Amino acid sequence: MIQSIYYESTTSQPIRDLTIEAMQAALKNPDGLLWVSLEHPDLDESNQILRDLFHFHPLAIEDSQSDGYQTPKVDDYINYLFILAHALPPQAEHFNFEQSLELNLFLGPNYLVTSYNSERMPPVEDVWRRLRRDERIVQNGSDYLCHAILDELVDDYIPLLDQMDEEIERLEDRVLEHPSADILANLLELKHELMALRRIIAPQREVINRLSRDDYPMIDRQSRLYYRDIYDHLVRIQDLGETLRDIVSGVLDIYLNSTSLRLNEVMKALTVVSTIFLPLTFVAGIYGMNFQYMPEIPWRYGYVFVWVIFISIFVGMIVWFRRRKWF
Repeated sequence: MIQSIYYESTTSQPIRDLTIEAMQAALKNPDGLLWVSLEHPDLDESNQILRDLFHFHPLAIEDSQSDGYQTPKVDDYINYLFILAHALPPQAEHFNFEQSLELNLFLGPNYLVTSYNSERMPPVEDVWRRLRRDERIVQNGSDYLCHAILDELVDDYIPLLDQMDEEIERLEDRVLEHPSADILANLLELKHELMALRRIIAPQREVINRLSRDDYPMIDRQSRLYYRDIYDHLVRIQDLGETLRDIVSGVLDIYLNSTSLRLNEVMKALTVVSTIFLPLTFVAGIYGMNFQYMPEIPWRYGYVFVWVIFISIFVGMIVWFRRRKWF
């Protein structure tokens, strides 16, 4: 599907759903602003807009049409910028590479083209809704419109990290109360998610850093301040992700120490029992020998005497162990 909106000037009323001919005419107006959004387009729609209308570089078109995972990046094609970023799906509770949504942006002096192959793209949808009630987004040009989309994209990561933080706290309490195998699986899953998030945020941070500092003619000096604000958000997100990863590693250590402590307690109890029964087994083994001449065998109270020995050894070892504070 193709959505489009055109502002002939900052004070004019927007024109929506333009034809190809109208888009061609809009591109000739340096004072106007054209936004074309390719939402899950087929190959013909994508080629019609990206290749035939805007004449973008074949490598940029190939990247925008690819279904495989690609690292966030920004490419300078002199007359326009190609930006590749990764967004989160709606109401994401976990993160992995397969779940992230790839967003492609072509930023020109008087136009912005967004393209994505997923069914939905929350940052783009949010900006479309904002345009219906607040058209000030387009008054500062295409670079500010691009900033608004990237800002929404980055802000969506914060609730995900908050959910991860709450999940880690919950698992930490469970580890202290009763460590189990399912807690270990959840902790490892969280650690993998945070590592995958790091592999997305780190290059995305570098992309925004370049947009805020490099001298691109498509981004004026005033707009760079807004991109710098996005960069600051990404720095905080990356720092929070690193902190959560350290916390998860700490909880894993607590889990391993807790299970080791429980195992030591079990082994201590088994060792105490084995140690107590060792002399009892020794005494029972002596009187279980089949020699004909054993002084205590014919004794009337021999059986009771052996039980007295058993009980005395048992009680004596228990008292000794407790005095040594072995249990």
